[in-house]
Amino acid sequence: MRLPLLAALLSCTLAMPSFAEGIESMTDAERTAFRAEVKAYLLENPEVLVDAMNVLNDRQAQAELASDQQLIVEHKADLFADKASWVGGNPDGDITVVEFMDYRCGYCRKAYQDVEDLVKADGNIRLVLKEYPILGDDSVASARFAIAVLQLHGNDAYKKAHDALITLRGTPDAETLGRLATDLGFEAKPVLDRMASDEVTAVIAANQELGNKMSISGTPTFVIDSQMLRGYVPLDGMQQIVAAERKS
Repeated sequence: MRLPLLAALLSCTLAMPSFAEGIESMTDAERTAFRAEVKAYLLENPEVLVDAMNVLNDRQAQAELASDQQLIVEHKADLFADKASWVGGNPDGDITVVEFMDYRCGYCRKAYQDVEDLVKADGNIRLVLKEYPILGDDSVASARFAIAVLQLHGNDAYKKAHDALITLRGTPDAETLGRLATDLGFEAKPVLDRMASDEVTAVIAANQELGNKMSISGTPTFVIDSQMLRGYVPLDGMQQIVAAERKS
């Protein structure tokens, strides 16, 4: 069997449901000869395997994109209209960016300035932050502090606490967080007491439940209108996605 003929056979028959039946109908000698021809062809033309893997990867990426978009549709209300989450940027913006973040996550800290610059430079982005502490007790303590400040003192106070926590170098123990509350202009004890409340626990539990439903296993994870970004994306990448969402 000549190589061009074998290439045509591979490209056409491998995609056919009846191909397996065709193989089974061969005699042992025919099957052995065919397999030898396939092996010889692939060894002489390894780029075929690369092309096949590229096609497979593209198909998987498209399937994952479609799955993520469906998840966004299914959980739209919890993502974009959650009354317990902080909303910043332009509350009436035409694009909503939701970030699942962990204050102790290195990539969340790396993304922090990019998100700030994105929102500030654009001027028409609505930003929603969801505490998603997945990296241990320090992550949970930081998230509880931020949520407690939001519930007790409102949006502006939360933003100050968020900015301080995302750049905090020390351990967020009670002493450190109490001092942070004082530095931010709040009485420390009510904030520390609120951290252990059912109201704060409910917010974290709801975020974790939503994250589980959306198969979010790492931070940061972004939802930009109809697209989900699983991991850190530089500023220019997010700007391109925002522009594409406006056109769609």
